[in-house]
Amino acid sequence: MTASDYRAALDAAIKEYEALGRQRREIDDRLAQLGQTIGTLTRLLGLTPTVPLGLTDACRMILRHGHPMTPVEVRDRLLAIGIDVSKYANDLAAVHTILKRLNGSGELRFIPREPGKHQYAWNRPTTPLALTPDIVAHMHDATHEREAMRVTTVPAEEDAPRRASRPTTRRKKTR
Repeated sequence: MTASDYRAALDAAIKEYEALGRQRREIDDRLAQLGQTIGTLTRLLGLTPTVPLGLTDACRMILRHGHPMTPVEVRDRLLAIGIDVSKYANDLAAVHTILKRLNGSGELRFIPREPGKHQYAWNRPTTPLALTPDIVAHMHDATHEREAMRVTTVPAEEDAPRRASRPTTRRKKTR
């Protein structure tokens, strides 16, 4: 294979990687929307979900939609979709704790605002930058420069007689 074949394969792999990343974000957004819709419709019909949604997963589902929200907005949205927060002595404190933990794990991004108005947003995965042909060419040129600048060493067998002919000096131990 030639260098141009490798570059073509690299370009194709990068394009596919970026396309799959976009699809993943679209699917995550749609899943979050459907989760909220299902929760709301379940509540409106007076049905009890067969698999109860935990508070952490419910917060994830709400914030995955992509809009930055304050802890109060998250709590209100939890109530709107029918999440039972009555078992918590302080529902807002529970939401704050979960949001801080999700922020600490990297799932959420903290957005500072004025005191008491900070927000959290879903931390979407970053989209990798495509390596354009000029970047690849620069990387290729830099590799050749490093190869040309490498210092050549004397092979071990040529160096052996020189090492053997060196006089050895020993220091006397002083007591």
